[in-house]
Amino acid sequence: MFVWHAIWDSSSGQLHIWAESSELIKKQSARAKKRAREFNPWLHPFMLPTSEIAMTLRPLIPRTLTNQGQASSLILRLPSIAESPLPSPEVLADAASTEEPALASWRVETLAFQPRHALDLLLAWPYTLPVGHVTGSDLRFWQRMVLFAQILLLRQSFVPVLQYTPGSDHGDAYWQLELSEGEREQVRLFAEHMPPVCWSFFEPEEQVTSRVLQDCILDFLQRGIDAFIRGSLSQQTLFTRSAAPTLPERWLTALTSSHHTIMENAEILQVFAKKLQRWLAPNEAATAQRSFRTCFKVEPPTEGGDDAWTIQFFLQARHDPSLLLPAEQIWQESSTTLHWLTHTIEQPQELLLQDLGRAARLFPRLEQGLKVAHPLQVTVTTQEAYQFLRQAVPLLEASGFGVLVPSWWKKPIRLGARLRIKPKENINMSSGLLGMNSLVEYDWTLAIGDADLTLAEFRQLAAMKLPLVNIRGQWVELRPEEVEKALTFFKRQARQTDITLGEALKVGLTEDVGESGLPLVELSAQGWIQELIERLEQRATIPQISTPVTFLGQLRQYQERGVSWLTFLRLCGFGACLADDMGMGKTIQLIAYILHQREVGGDASRPNLIVCPMSVVGNWYHELQRFAPSLSVMIHHGSERLSGKEFLAQVDAYAIVITTYTLALRDREHLAAVPWETLVLDEAQNIKNESAKQTQAIKTLQATHKIALTGTPVENRLQELWSIMDFLNAGYLGSGADFRKRFALPIELYHDAERSNVLQRLIQPFVLRRLKTDKAIIQDLPEKMEMKVFCNLTREQASLYEAVVQDMMEKIDQAEGIERRGLILAALTRLKQVCNHPAQFLDDHSQLVNRSGKLERLREMLEEVLAEGDKALIFTQYAEMGGLLHQYLQDTLGVETLFLHGGTPKKRRDLFIQRFQQEQRGVPLFVLSLKAGGVGLNLTAANHVFHYDRWWNPAVENQATDRAFRIGQQKHVQVHKFICSGTLEERIDQLIEQKRDLAERIVGSGENWLTELSTDQLKELFALDRFAIIE
Repeated sequence: MFVWHAIWDSSSGQLHIWAESSELIKKQSARAKKRAREFNPWLHPFMLPTSEIAMTLRPLIPRTLTNQGQASSLILRLPSIAESPLPSPEVLADAASTEEPALASWRVETLAFQPRHALDLLLAWPYTLPVGHVTGSDLRFWQRMVLFAQILLLRQSFVPVLQYTPGSDHGDAYWQLELSEGEREQVRLFAEHMPPVCWSFFEPEEQVTSRVLQDCILDFLQRGIDAFIRGSLSQQTLFTRSAAPTLPERWLTALTSSHHTIMENAEILQVFAKKLQRWLAPNEAATAQRSFRTCFKVEPPTEGGDDAWTIQFFLQARHDPSLLLPAEQIWQESSTTLHWLTHTIEQPQELLLQDLGRAARLFPRLEQGLKVAHPLQVTVTTQEAYQFLRQAVPLLEASGFGVLVPSWWKKPIRLGARLRIKPKENINMSSGLLGMNSLVEYDWTLAIGDADLTLAEFRQLAAMKLPLVNIRGQWVELRPEEVEKALTFFKRQARQTDITLGEALKVGLTEDVGESGLPLVELSAQGWIQELIERLEQRATIPQISTPVTFLGQLRQYQERGVSWLTFLRLCGFGACLADDMGMGKTIQLIAYILHQREVGGDASRPNLIVCPMSVVGNWYHELQRFAPSLSVMIHHGSERLSGKEFLAQVDAYAIVITTYTLALRDREHLAAVPWETLVLDEAQNIKNESAKQTQAIKTLQATHKIALTGTPVENRLQELWSIMDFLNAGYLGSGADFRKRFALPIELYHDAERSNVLQRLIQPFVLRRLKTDKAIIQDLPEKMEMKVFCNLTREQASLYEAVVQDMMEKIDQAEGIERRGLILAALTRLKQVCNHPAQFLDDHSQLVNRSGKLERLREMLEEVLAEGDKALIFTQYAEMGGLLHQYLQDTLGVETLFLHGGTPKKRRDLFIQRFQQEQRGVPLFVLSLKAGGVGLNLTAANHVFHYDRWWNPAVENQATDRAFRIGQQKHVQVHKFICSGTLEERIDQLIEQKRDLAERIVGSGENWLTELSTDQLKELFALDRFAIIE
């Protein structure tokens, strides 16, 4: 695993990218430390060498960007122990020393990027990295700074300047940040939250104060924004250069090129620099100290009068903006001191004239006021008034002037559209004939406020080509691009008489009229459409159904609501995404839903298809057997599975067909030939890649109703969200490219809240996500929920399992007494090790990925735990398996994981408990060997407990579980007990469940009771069911 870091070096003005490698940490040895000590400062022992950084970066960012980096190095002061730097928290190495760390200097090799390329790299850096890559806290921080830089660019918080030292014959032209008080406060807050690694390159004697950190951030912003503006303007022709360019021309040229230095006579340069300073901030200090400022008030034309607008002049009290002194009263005063109310204003006439001259630089039309002796106001056209309101007002306010605008400008009445829709056909919601493509009749009208406009009236207004128009006593802004879009939109709509229900819903739910660019003023619906929209927006109650009679169990209230919601969307013809928190029973809600459809609503002759990862096939089968034994189930997997005509001939005999994502692609032809009643995707994030053949194959499957199940918050992964929604309701969110343009890029790159809200309204009716912490849910949950997780073996595990059984049974059959008992216990241990992972059984330090069904399922479930912000304890009875889990989870999930075993010193054990129990930024995963974690621990921060392997002693397992579920626990605890299907793990579990007296007997004996079984009983116990194998 690689952890990527970014350091901004203010001294060189470069962003340095470097990485830590977990592989190098593992390989670190005395030789590596000796090699590190040969350098001064010591070479960082597990950094990625410069020669490998660019190559390792290529899967993350475009090669054109990595090629801009130059090989470099930095000396960093990092926390260190025992002549080695501590890995950063993201690297997740578990240092064995209990010494207090101290700062030491280490040399790291880097790729260094100039400011412009640094901005591009940080903007291109993915928010979600591939497995094996993690973004360090320092790089994430500079990513946030780039987003802040974009905001500053959009606000135009910069001015062109000339940096000049008096007496010098040269100056530097650059774009200088000009921050408001609010923006400076943001920088101060950023500095407070800057990760310490960001300033690890500071000299040891340098004081790390808030001011120093702010300067570091400002330097990054300053250099980055200057480089960005130069790069943007270098391709544009801003003015025609003369043969002998003047000093102002050379200054402008220097601002728009990489050559920013101007050579000139010192006296001439000094005069120009002073003029430039006065132009940028005239009388700034004096202005800030005055108690009154010049204020401009915009007045529209009077009704019945001419079309002239006026901008009137006032002096305004800074401490009370409601106090306005008209210019007319100022000119009536003959003294240089004006006494007004309780205020004294020195030289008010000079103040007004001075400010008008300054304001005229921002809005030249104000110069007309300076052409009379006693300026009171200026008269402007409608076009000029619009330019003043739209462009000049923010500039004047930023420069310290007051501006009073009409109330309608602050809450503008905008051109909008009114949509009226009604059913096209005589159908109702309960008919089951609805869907996204159902046609409805509609009527669009243009609206301004409460008034409707005919197309002819609107064309007449558009022909005036004015940005502000008075319509029935209301001033309205008409932007040219809106006018053009509206005309095009309504011409197109005139050729249509109906739209699809999906299009109507998108407009109604988001108040967004798509390509027209017009806001929706009102949606008026009739009949079942109105009822549908009210229910989708949760303004009306969805009809509730009770637990199906053939369901062997009792649904909780929130689960009944989930089944009712699925049923409602099926009646409407809409796909549904059930995204409840892990452990809230998505599987049994889906089973109850299928039973309900077969009892009252669906076609019982048609099969239902469940597509899921291989790791949960066994779980689905067991849950169906437990809660719905009346449903016949086909497991479509394995080399002996049916195919072609044979599959099509038999599939209708089954209520449920379970298959995997891999086989959905491989067997797509005969799966696509079946008209499924319900098509369910479990762990639906498996179709997140829209271009993958697996995703495309699944989208060819046809069903009356499509359902996606996922335990992760889909709204956090937008491309995944689009792919799932496109499977459920094809076309609803547009094409993938359109979705990226309209939603993914604005939300993920620019954190666009408005786009995020629109998307939330679009998906909300079709995604049901309840959290365990919801007030409506929490009272319906037990304090402790125990569930069994059935996993499958890989082919490698199955082969090892059968070999162990054959070998051990031959020995057991020939042994007696204590020897026989010892062999049985040894067989149990070896078989459980095989079920855990081949690497544990073989003890060969081999790689772990894709070799254990149990391990794969643990990873999948922990991904959901982490996505929900929860914490988990993972128990195993084997310390060596705990070590394997510890490293695997850190490498694959990219989060720090603690590991407690019998050899952990007490001091370190206490530190682990403290770190896990921390609410804020605590470690989320804790692996414990069962004996080490069984007593004396209080780990109530956990709300998930995983028993990776089974002790087959309820007392021991419960004691471990109670580390989390004990006095002081404020959360509901979910206990997950892993069992390999078709192996001794499942059969022993069945024995204990079936014979409660047996469970009582084994409380004190551990697994010894198994040694009393006969050889035939052992053969039956150990035998491997072929269903247990993952294909």
